[in-house]
Amino acid sequence: MEQQIRFCHSDDGVRIAYATVGSGPPLVKAANYLTHLEHDWNGPVWRHWLEGLARNHTLVRYDERGSGLSDWDVTDFSIDAWVRDLEAVVDTLGLERFALLGISQGASVCIAYAVRHPERVTHLILYGGYARGRFHRDLTDEEMLQAETMINAIRVGWGQKNPAFRQLFTTMQIPDGTEAQKEWLNELARISATPENAARMERSFYEIDVSDLARQVTIPTLVLHGREDGGVPFEEGRLMAALIPDARFVPLESQNHILLAEEPAWGRFRAEVNAFLGTTRPEEKAADPQQLFPELTPRELDILKWIATGAGNETIAEQLVVSPKTVRNYVSRIYDKLGVESRAQAIVLAREAGLGQESL
Repeated sequence: MEQQIRFCHSDDGVRIAYATVGSGPPLVKAANYLTHLEHDWNGPVWRHWLEGLARNHTLVRYDERGSGLSDWDVTDFSIDAWVRDLEAVVDTLGLERFALLGISQGASVCIAYAVRHPERVTHLILYGGYARGRFHRDLTDEEMLQAETMINAIRVGWGQKNPAFRQLFTTMQIPDGTEAQKEWLNELARISATPENAARMERSFYEIDVSDLARQVTIPTLVLHGREDGGVPFEEGRLMAALIPDARFVPLESQNHILLAEEPAWGRFRAEVNAFLGTTRPEEKAADPQQLFPELTPRELDILKWIATGAGNETIAEQLVVSPKTVRNYVSRIYDKLGVESRAQAIVLAREAGLGQESL
């Protein structure tokens, strides 16, 4: 699998680097903080994301203005500029309809784009994102000081050979990462942008507020967020999902802002996204459902397997030698833990994870 890197221009003349890889329906990933199309592709932190997303789709992604292979000499770091950059990429590729993925502050850009162009977005997937940046939250004086300190630390220490300043950022992004992964992410931060650009982008992220726009989204939306996310508070992800009409919210058991390949939450993320988009291949079915659904007890997992076969509560009760009322209680807890609202949703998710096909 090899990516193709090309360039286009946003409406203010800023050159934007974008890459395509894979085949199938288009999935466009909006830019997020400090990416580098070449460095990401060969690294231990983002490679599984890129290969996983491109397995069933033509994945389109691009470097944010001011970073990576896109132009660094820019003055406009605003959500309007970021939306125009996204417009430039999809228009250059001639994409009429596509699924849209936003990670971290990219989720806010996707919300703004989806409201501006609802006829072009088939599905909206938002991970680790927020509708309101730090400066629009109810911050204490101490929290405001922390935010300003982060911006100043980026401006002062980002480009230094000593990675101490960047290590703070890395620890928030992947606290469970190996030393090799953290060292790689430190280097990614250093080579992806100047300290001044990195600091200006960080401040711009804090100033984002798409709360009103989120209420106007009409696209089917899936929102996922790590319960212990060190980069963006879990409550901000849940609030964003609550603002978007009919959005489905899926909590993930992770403290990493960038999900790592080795953690069960990554498998759950892929299963949820594939179920949402309807693009799972047979070879991708999970071998160990307990890893995909760590929040379920063994008994709840047994019942989910029966649900996946299409069995009703009476049948499940007979097979497990329990009362139908007990099954109903289990089913209710399963819905709550998986973030689904109906049996049909539970069946789709379970089958995409490979359940319901084995002999019970």
